[in-house]
Amino acid sequence: MEFFRIKKDIPFMSWGKITTTISLVTFLISAFFLVTRGLNFSVDFTGGTVMEVSTTHVADVNRYRSALGTLGFRDANVENFGNSSEVLIRLPLKKGLTSAKLSDQVLQALKEVDPQVSMRRVEFVGPQVGDELVKDGASALLFVVLGIVIYLSIRFKWRPAVATIVANLHDVVIILGFFSFFQWEFSLPVLAAVLAILGYSVNESVVVFDRVRENFRKMRGVSVATIIDNAITRTMSRTIITHGCTQLMVTSMLFFGGEALHYFALALTIGIIFGIYSSVLVASPIAMWLGMNRDDFVQTTKKAERELAQ
Repeated sequence: MEFFRIKKDIPFMSWGKITTTISLVTFLISAFFLVTRGLNFSVDFTGGTVMEVSTTHVADVNRYRSALGTLGFRDANVENFGNSSEVLIRLPLKKGLTSAKLSDQVLQALKEVDPQVSMRRVEFVGPQVGDELVKDGASALLFVVLGIVIYLSIRFKWRPAVATIVANLHDVVIILGFFSFFQWEFSLPVLAAVLAILGYSVNESVVVFDRVRENFRKMRGVSVATIIDNAITRTMSRTIITHGCTQLMVTSMLFFGGEALHYFALALTIGIIFGIYSSVLVASPIAMWLGMNRDDFVQTTKKAERELAQ
């Protein structure tokens, strides 16, 4: 589906030095904050207490948060769970306070703002479990990256493959950089968003390089920059429609999804914006800088020509 067609190719590659410089600076700043400030891991990773409470009416989670704030838990995770009358509360570890005492204090504070509230369950998440989740999350991220590397090495030769991998890592580091700089809570849903963005971003780069492959077959006697500019321009309609619809859904989650989906949607929003940017203005300039030429697609071209001859 193509809603509009741009008649004249947009000179994306002429902006390559500027966009690559901006990306490099943004990447280094993100890496700096990751090293110096680290991530604000949630209870999922650090360990803590998970409580499930219910009430006889629609739970006012904001009043619950205020009540927990009076106990010193201003960063407590409070969200509806199951239905509007059930609430899930995640609290970080607190020195000198057992999980049983902590749950009693929390329940007492909640009863002051909602006498009908009752405890349904209390679970303690130990630091060891958190460490295992960190290792499992890092392993998941590593395996996804390895899978993408294998996929790209099969689909393309090394120049476009390396450029796509760099663009993907660029997106991930910038998402993590945002979470590090603002100390937003990094939870399992955010990790899931990062993994989703990896696949989302690589798909966009593959679409562009597939169009570059077609252009190398059809366009003769023109520069590589012209071929890339034409490929990106021809995919602009698809890019705008696809990412516009995706961002519309993610924006709905961001503003109307509540506390539970807020950081998940925020990570997706950052990833989508930088995913589009990196696919167009990072991967292609890097591939051209690496010397991408017709030979990077010649094997596929010969195969296609043999199929056409048959």
